[in-house]
Amino acid sequence: MSFLDKIDKSKSPEHVAIIMDGNGRWAKVHGLERADGHREGINSVKSVVEAASNANVKFVTIYAFSTENWCRPDEEINALMDLMVFAIRQEEDNLIKNNVRVKSIGDTNRLPEKTRLALEECEEVTSKGNKLMLVLALSYSSKWEIVHATKQLIRDVRNGKISEDDINETLFSQYLTTKDIPDPDLMIRTGGELRMSNFLLWQAAYTEFYFTDTFWPDFREENFYEAIVDYQRRERRFGKTSEQIESEKNS
Repeated sequence: MSFLDKIDKSKSPEHVAIIMDGNGRWAKVHGLERADGHREGINSVKSVVEAASNANVKFVTIYAFSTENWCRPDEEINALMDLMVFAIRQEEDNLIKNNVRVKSIGDTNRLPEKTRLALEECEEVTSKGNKLMLVLALSYSSKWEIVHATKQLIRDVRNGKISEDDINETLFSQYLTTKDIPDPDLMIRTGGELRMSNFLLWQAAYTEFYFTDTFWPDFREENFYEAIVDYQRRERRFGKTSEQIESEKNS
């Protein structure tokens, strides 16, 4: 029996965020170059997008390239950027066919022009997709996002668009790059590491976490379904007691 058969699709997480870790280690284990690990990781992205659609997940955010990744060797960065262009162009027709909308978040102005243009084109041609939104976090870090939002907020206060008294968590969230995206219900990290790596720190305040030793290139549909099943076994309390949650269910 597939883990998909164990999922209650009426209670699937609306938004799943994924830290795709382990490409380099996977390549090393298989005696390959790091770039080969990244290439195989693209197949995992395809699998997860299909799995998310099958499981009635509406948003998937993948941590594709962090601001810290700019510190990697130029050769690896260039290979990653070329791979992104290739993958985006190769998958455009499938994304359109499957009603998947692509959106990017992050400091995309830092991306090479060919990568940025390919991304913008993909966002445009998939803009009518309404089954699943695939959010690509590129040149992204949560600290960058919060600083960027704060600067915009200060600017609007100075210009009289808002007052200091208007500022609260809801308003601040509207200045984040994820303003039109619900906070993640579930965050998956592959590769065995147990940290958030500067990813969606504000948005993940009440996110459930799922860690697996599986390297990202080996992560496929069944792995994704298993994470959903694990999520559905949990009780999300949002600061309340179990008794309060049970009472609300019965009211």
